[in-house]
Amino acid sequence: MGYTKKVMLPVTEVDLTAVKYDPLQIEAPHITGLTLKLFIKLVEMPLVGSLIIGYLKKQNKMNVILRDTVIPEPPMFRPEFPPQEPESGVVFLKEDGKSEDRVETATRCLPQYDPANNRSSSDSTTFCYWKIRDYAYSYRQKLTTPSMVAENVICAIEEFGNKKPPTPLLISFDAEDVRKQAAASTQRFEEGKPLSILDGIFVAIKDDIDCYPHPSKGGSTWFHEVRKVTKDAVSVSRLRSCGVILVGKANMHEMGMGTTGVNPNYGTARNPHDLERYTGGSSSGPAAIVASGICSAALGTDGGGSIRIPSSLCGVVGLKTTYGRTDIRGALCDGGTVEIVGPIASNVEDIMLIYATILGSSPADKISLHPSVTCLPDLSSHETSSLTGSLRLGKYTEWFNDVFSPDISNKCEDALTRFSETHGCKVLEIVIPELDQMRAAHVVSIGSEATASLTPDLQDGKGTRLTLDSRINFALFNSFTASDYVAAQRLRRRIMYYHMEIFKNVDVIVTPTTGMTAPVIPKSALKLGESNMKVTANLMRFIIAANLLGLPAISVPVGYDKQGLPIGLQIIGRPWGEATILRLAAAFEAQRVETKRPMSYFDTLEGK
Repeated sequence: MGYTKKVMLPVTEVDLTAVKYDPLQIEAPHITGLTLKLFIKLVEMPLVGSLIIGYLKKQNKMNVILRDTVIPEPPMFRPEFPPQEPESGVVFLKEDGKSEDRVETATRCLPQYDPANNRSSSDSTTFCYWKIRDYAYSYRQKLTTPSMVAENVICAIEEFGNKKPPTPLLISFDAEDVRKQAAASTQRFEEGKPLSILDGIFVAIKDDIDCYPHPSKGGSTWFHEVRKVTKDAVSVSRLRSCGVILVGKANMHEMGMGTTGVNPNYGTARNPHDLERYTGGSSSGPAAIVASGICSAALGTDGGGSIRIPSSLCGVVGLKTTYGRTDIRGALCDGGTVEIVGPIASNVEDIMLIYATILGSSPADKISLHPSVTCLPDLSSHETSSLTGSLRLGKYTEWFNDVFSPDISNKCEDALTRFSETHGCKVLEIVIPELDQMRAAHVVSIGSEATASLTPDLQDGKGTRLTLDSRINFALFNSFTASDYVAAQRLRRRIMYYHMEIFKNVDVIVTPTTGMTAPVIPKSALKLGESNMKVTANLMRFIIAANLLGLPAISVPVGYDKQGLPIGLQIIGRPWGEATILRLAAAFEAQRVETKRPMSYFDTLEGK
């Protein structure tokens, strides 16, 4: 029987009118408990394991896409962006200036603050979170102090940890260190010398971002043994310079290798809207600690939706910046080509403040990526509504509607309809070819990069100390060859071309953030973890382009399903187009008709 190969047309010759949507069908077993333990033993056997992984790859068309296809485009080993037109209605930020100055500029971009209209509500159906400016106002009016709020934060963190079932939001936490930081902030307010509007604001840091003196474990039991933390990551140091109180290292899916947030090493963070459900991952702790009201914001990392997925499932806002817009030095993802450091917060306004603080490309990225000038939307301007109305939103309807629960597409469609009616903007139909190829290129890219960075330690015996689902992932990643990797990068160039062509006709692409709401946590997964690739596929359905291509994207809450679980809308922008997606996210946020207080919520400002 002869070998059959497929030859792809050059990307410029593809007829988009002939593209047919192919619903994603993942073929893989759901394994948990003792069955998972047995499965990993088989997968790690030299011959048997290769046969199992090979079969799974064949079932999911991986070899057809990567090995049996001639891809004519040259590889693109990291995002390459064409020059971009300046955004309208923006305020420019000095990337090389002080973080405190950028935060001050960002504050002036926000709508006028009225304390009476920004109070957290105790009514569960008209709930709203305290904003950073609410804390700042209370501190400056001497209604409370950072030290008083710190005691509420410490109490809430300890209460979450003692819940039945346990809800561990932080992996590393030192109450006395939090009190020390809060005391210093309180003293600055007493002297009338706060460092910025973020002084005294409580922020959690994901466990794969360095925050001295806490260890960076990446959710594992051993990574801190081989990688010592001697200073803050660049993004954390910028927060600290603004007076932020860093509460500790937030829980996460081990090594960022999963989308649910399950972590048998330290316990699994629970969704504040339903403690029997996952938060989403891998930034599980950051999203949960914000959604629970304990912290105003958190830093996460996003290599495969790891900020946007948990933000959507927990009903908060998560921003994935353009690749290279934030400096990832001091994060475990340093050196990768798909992952960024970005903020999670309860509202768009607070996202803008944290984003303004941490933004700034590394010296190497400034040379290679040529980033556009950093800016924010001027939401204080009377022109913001007309600017919003002039934007064109791209929607691939068949993809948009390919969700596990119709509630998701219905709520997102309702939000789009209200938005279009309110602002008069156009929603245009688009087509995105080769979605299967995009998924394959992403898993090879992120998997190969993770394996390359950890191989020396995994070969040194640390691999057996990983959780079982991580070991399955690395068994898959180790099966990729050099030719697989190059093929993935050839596909990356094709997918980038399609998206840049789409952005000639629309300003953003809108999708649901996830294809399902928060999944139930199987009890058998708590001790040994689980492998459920169908859930992973549903959670990752819409998020891959932003990572593979380095595009900015944001998830903003738009409603709830019939079970009361949050639903997020994703807005994907042009390269360096953070201002546009932030403007749109703020407009979607302003038109929300339903907000609910999470079942597990703490009012740390007033101590209720």
